[in-house]
Amino acid sequence: MPELPEVETIARTLRPELVGRKILSADLRWPRTLAAPSPQKFKEQVRGLRITGVSRRAKYLIIELENPKTRQACNLIIHLRMSGDLIVRGGKINPEKHDRLILSLDGNPSPGRRGEAQSLVFNDARKFGRAWFTNRPQEVLGKLGPEPFSDGFTPQWLYENLHARHRRLKPLLLDQSFLAGLGNIYTDESLHIAKLHPLALSDSVKPRQAAALRDAIRSVLEEGIRRNGASIDWVYRGGGYQNYFRVYDREGRSCVVCGTAIEKLVVGQRGTHICPKCQKLR
Repeated sequence: MPELPEVETIARTLRPELVGRKILSADLRWPRTLAAPSPQKFKEQVRGLRITGVSRRAKYLIIELENPKTRQACNLIIHLRMSGDLIVRGGKINPEKHDRLILSLDGNPSPGRRGEAQSLVFNDARKFGRAWFTNRPQEVLGKLGPEPFSDGFTPQWLYENLHARHRRLKPLLLDQSFLAGLGNIYTDESLHIAKLHPLALSDSVKPRQAAALRDAIRSVLEEGIRRNGASIDWVYRGGGYQNYFRVYDREGRSCVVCGTAIEKLVVGQRGTHICPKCQKLR
């Protein structure tokens, strides 16, 4: 599943391609892709809207829309889940097998330029991805925890909120209502840098460890974004962060810090990679 760096990369890639374009029509090829509203209402209401922005919240992509006549704003919010992808295709397209939603767009929006019409395609082989068309985004995003790059995500906030719970570290960090955007890869990498075991209890973390964990989370996410995310399977393409993993997917290989063989555990039904020497469970 794409995590924060992969979703941020997709948003940055799509932004110059989409902003300023008008949606001409919508072809919903798998109705259950749309969580809300009804397919008929969506097709009617999205037609003629102009794309004003592309952003991200946690692992959600947000296509910001506006009615050119009324200036009323709304959003198309998309969660890619396990296998979803958003692609801009040029010209008249023949839908592919796993295309679930196709938005036909007008030509190039750049001043003084005219280009061929294009389409924004949501392709999703496993059909787990979902989209919401709404003018009340908080109904979809309201239960998410803070963003790791927000001003409020301080060492003190992390320490206090870790101690407000009595949970294993990794499942808690994966909980999107606690902290938004982390997934399996970047949680393993962060815990290794902070020298914390994924099974350690959250309320056992000391202030200096909370500070180290907060800095590690930001560091791995920043590096992930800088390298356009990680490409580890057939779904997400184009990233290079997988070449710099410290522990994730490196079972049996040497720890980059101490040389000890990386081990793989199962934590909360998730494959988890650690260095048993750097991340001792006390």
